Amino acid sequence: MNYIICILIGYILGNINAAYIISKLKGFDIRTMGSNNAGASNATIIMGWKIGVTVAIIDILKAYISVVIVKSIFPSLELAAIIAGTSCVIGHIFPIHMHFRGGKGLASYIGMILAIDWRVFVAFGLIIILVTVVTNYIALATLTTVTVYPIYLYFINESIISIIMLIIVALIMYYKHISNIKRIISGKEVGLRKIKKT
Repeated sequence: MNYIICILIGYILGNINAAYIISKLKGFDIRTMGSNNAGASNATIIMGWKIGVTVAIIDILKAYISVVIVKSIFPSLELAAIIAGTSCVIGHIFPIHMHFRGGKGLASYIGMILAIDWRVFVAFGLIIILVTVVTNYIALATLTTVTVYPIYLYFINESIISIIMLIIVALIMYYKHISNIKRIISGKEVGLRKIKKT
């Protein structure tokens, strides 16, 4: 029952989609524009840096808060943090009120990492910035992050169940990025250097 509570807390908070809410307030659905993704990267491309950063912060915070809540409620419950964090990512990607068409999960994923270990968050933040600057594509930074984090946990002897959950989330995020990968290969993906500056 405690694990179900962790799942529900993470998933419900994950359903709070800032990109979608802000776009609706502006009179459109962000899922009909750009990459058709209700997340921070597409919000940046469609609505500019300020809104994109705001969306990213909210998406990070909802995962961070979900992990902090379950850790405070169940301080001795093994896997509580990973379950709540991954559930938040899933809630962001597949929000029930948006007919399961949400974002792609990177900001919430690193929000989970922040709540678990801020030092690892800083390291992955630098990796994301580096990969994005070098390649111009946030999608590649996302795939790098979700690939490396389970490997890192393996080498520090983290629970195999945690690693399996993160691998499942990584596969979902890879699936959600298939269209981005195709556009990158064809040269049609919009890089962050071409986004609006407002």
